[in-house]
Amino acid sequence: MENNVEKEKTEIVVLAAVAHPDDIEFMMAGTMLQLADRGAQIHFWNLANGCCGTATESKEAIVKIRAAEVETSAKLAGAVVHAPLFDDLCVFYDQDSLACVSAVVREIQPTIILTHAPNDYMEDHKNVCRLITTAAFSRGMAPYITKPPRQPWQAPVALYHGFPHGLKDPVGRLVEADCFVDTSAVISRKEALLSCHTSQKEWLDVSQGMNAYLREMERMSLEAGRLSTCFEHAEGWIRHNPLGFSSQNFNPMKELLKGDYHEASNQ
Repeated sequence: MENNVEKEKTEIVVLAAVAHPDDIEFMMAGTMLQLADRGAQIHFWNLANGCCGTATESKEAIVKIRAAEVETSAKLAGAVVHAPLFDDLCVFYDQDSLACVSAVVREIQPTIILTHAPNDYMEDHKNVCRLITTAAFSRGMAPYITKPPRQPWQAPVALYHGFPHGLKDPVGRLVEADCFVDTSAVISRKEALLSCHTSQKEWLDVSQGMNAYLREMERMSLEAGRLSTCFEHAEGWIRHNPLGFSSQNFNPMKELLKGDYHEASNQ
């Protein structure tokens, strides 16, 4: 029993916290799989329930469908799933939302957090980024009361912001990454996770003309690999300023992934 307790204390916990079902699978699942293969405990959290991602289903029906797809993907990845808190387009950076999000972050106590970029193309994504970042920043602040109340914790945490969908910001400019993770060895597994979200394929085909959404993911993966200058398939990341989160040299993703982690030439 003592050995099991010690393992739980030392295990790296990784939280992927995003807006909608399939955001993880499109832009982060390769890195999550690589970290899980190194022994990390991985958590999937879509803060919004995907209720607007349909052209045919009722709100109640699509929420159930997308929740089931999330569960299937997470089970395949070996991830712990956390329930959404918001409807689509109802993710706001306000007091009540922050208290609720902070409670979940305090429960998970992640060492690594993967989330959206601050300059993502979509407001839900940007607001999730702000909520998650503040929740991590305030993790050890005892006077800050979460909803429901959860005890603070003091351990360091590292935040990494992923590429926006399409690798571009809201006005179409290419987003530059600080570092890249080689996902070439897990690209087929990443595709299998994305394949779980069949309702999203139908929605994207109708709403955005994204025929063959698996190929769209592969295209972005190859483009990120090209930008890395050293990997075939990759996911790009922007390291959050460590002030208030950790020491300057705290980079657990680099420590775990070693040769599958590459810092961009602009660093």
